[in-house]
Amino acid sequence: MKIQSYNAAASYDEMFDQEGQARSLCQAFVERLESFSEGDLQRRQQAADLNLHTMGITFAVYGHEDGAEKVWPFDLVPRIIDGGEWDSIERGLVQRIRALNMFIDDVYNDQKILGDMPELKELILSANTLRPQCQDFHPPAGAWCHITGVDLVRDRNGEIFVLEDNLRCPSGVSYVLENREVMKRTFSQVFQGMSVAPVDDYPERLLETLLDCAPEHVAEPTAVVLTPGIYNSAYFEHAFLAQQMGVELVQGSDLVVQNGYVHMRTTHGLKRVDVIYRRLNDDFLDPECFRKDSCLGVAGIMEVYRAGRVTLANAPGTGVADDKAVYAYVPQIIKYYLDEDPILSNVPTYLCGDKKQREYVLANLDKLVVKPTNESGGYGILMGPQASKKERDACAEAVRGNPRNYIAQPMLQLSTVPTVIGDQLHPRHVDLRPFVLCGKDIYVLPGGLTRVALREGSMVVNSSQGGGSKDTWVLRKPLNADENGVKEEVLC
Repeated sequence: MKIQSYNAAASYDEMFDQEGQARSLCQAFVERLESFSEGDLQRRQQAADLNLHTMGITFAVYGHEDGAEKVWPFDLVPRIIDGGEWDSIERGLVQRIRALNMFIDDVYNDQKILGDMPELKELILSANTLRPQCQDFHPPAGAWCHITGVDLVRDRNGEIFVLEDNLRCPSGVSYVLENREVMKRTFSQVFQGMSVAPVDDYPERLLETLLDCAPEHVAEPTAVVLTPGIYNSAYFEHAFLAQQMGVELVQGSDLVVQNGYVHMRTTHGLKRVDVIYRRLNDDFLDPECFRKDSCLGVAGIMEVYRAGRVTLANAPGTGVADDKAVYAYVPQIIKYYLDEDPILSNVPTYLCGDKKQREYVLANLDKLVVKPTNESGGYGILMGPQASKKERDACAEAVRGNPRNYIAQPMLQLSTVPTVIGDQLHPRHVDLRPFVLCGKDIYVLPGGLTRVALREGSMVVNSSQGGGSKDTWVLRKPLNADENGVKEEVLC
């Protein structure tokens, strides 16, 4: 297979340098690609697509005219990350999650940081994700955000930045595991001789994390996954994780509060539940505490939670720390609680709630990306350099109407990875969502979900906006040989 025509000079490419030479990390993989016959990669891509369809690996897009459920879009060429660089990313993620847990605990208890940082206090007290119902409460093991998905991007110069923290119900880890499975089925020979870090123990780690945070004095805790149901965009993931962990997948109607505990309805009667990995937002969790019209949650569950008789993961109220306006303060939060400099940098961020910063944003909408502070999935974002005047005018009006609800950031030129388009490889922009588990210990899944913008030039990687995904390889040791010259085994 010939790949000399691949041109990635416009951005930092993860696989090739600006002279078109394979980066040393990727050289063995590229040589393997070049050994394939013409059309072989395309045929394998088609086989991978068929596998995804046969295996029923799907996601849902709300309101799409062709129907809600889609086969998961996957590209066969992996993103490869050096193990040394990954070690630094992993340390940065652990540092970030430690600080954010301490921050959330402080916000709902002593509020020391709000006294020391008045500008942050104003943001927190005006956040619609702040839950007074969580005041004066400490969750088991001090873990508020048990499962976190942190979005990372690499810019034109090759530097990694944190783009945002997802602390409520982050999705995507099931696709990390399924992407690897599809790669093994359809492209197994590319792993030969590579020390790719395995990812398949994630469900075991997740269950261990959940049980670590069970209420005290429960000898054999029972965990479940709570889903809003089949119409949720991440329902595939809910069912997948429950099946992989060997626990029940339940909906709100399957649970009931009785005698001060949460129980699951079974064919043998009620069974007590101790840990709930809930995949619905706070608003729908308990109609007695939050939205009264919710039919998705469980009446009275918050009272049981506050009494310490059931664990909810992630803990209610964590959204206050992934508000995109609060994100701007995370480097200071790390310094405040850990007295350490952040290992991972934030993208420079302008807060529209600040008059001076808002005026800069409104004067530079054609250069900035504007985001609502509490949306996800790429909804409500203005990509200033690519937007029309009409779209920028509408955004300006929205910002003036509710400044607290918007931030803005410079538009980074995201890195690219070769992607199969037709029978050729073309550069497409990517980001990365690593997943972090926090219980008694903190564990970072090697790699994470690489999302790819399949449209040429697009920076929008969300699957709901037409993006796809790739397998992510973290190479734990130098290729081909260890310190004794012995060839490495395949770890994946």
